[in-house]
Amino acid sequence: MKVGILGGTGPQGRGLTRRFAAAGHEVVIGSRSTTRAAEVAAGYAEVGHVVGGTNAEAADADLVVVTVPYEGHAELLTGLREELAGKIVVDCVNPLGFDGQGPYALPVEAGSAAQEAQQLLPDSTVVAAFHHVSAVHLDDPAVTRIEGDVLVLGEDREAVATVCELATAIPGARGVYAGRLRLAGQVEAFTANLIAINRRYKAHAGLTITDLPPAAAPTAS
Repeated sequence: MKVGILGGTGPQGRGLTRRFAAAGHEVVIGSRSTTRAAEVAAGYAEVGHVVGGTNAEAADADLVVVTVPYEGHAELLTGLREELAGKIVVDCVNPLGFDGQGPYALPVEAGSAAQEAQQLLPDSTVVAAFHHVSAVHLDDPAVTRIEGDVLVLGEDREAVATVCELATAIPGARGVYAGRLRLAGQVEAFTANLIAINRRYKAHAGLTITDLPPAAAPTAS
């Protein structure tokens, strides 16, 4: 599959690029700076098929992942509405703020970044996923397995299943259906808790959902 990553030069975008490319997917790193995108893509030449380009070029992929900071989320998606029509758009943006007391969730009028994305992209199928996977571990070639679950939220069963399957590109990871898109707010917000945990324990913690059957169906019921 050809996967485009909007804002792919950031830590999370680079980490997902490494894992998707290593799994055999073609990856297009999108950025406002084509020079920066090309430089980052060159760093993964030995991993797999990775190219750099504009965000619009990344939006031309089969499936598109949004990894931009929340402050640029709405503007970027609004500008790419036509390019993203008819596609699965995976939103893993966490609207967070930071102050002297640490990280905290920002209020989002739509309820979550993922719901905002669906409002801005009425002709796309938005799925929320990849919020809690450590960007540091993703982009570390010495980390061969990242044990944990990727919570996947969405309205379309086939799209959810596709993203759950994509999660297996991360060795050790499993995609788990975690509800409809209206539940994405607390999933995004929980990232603040994980950051607090990681800072306190100097770790890169993730999530594991217990007591699921081995062949749990990753689709909405």
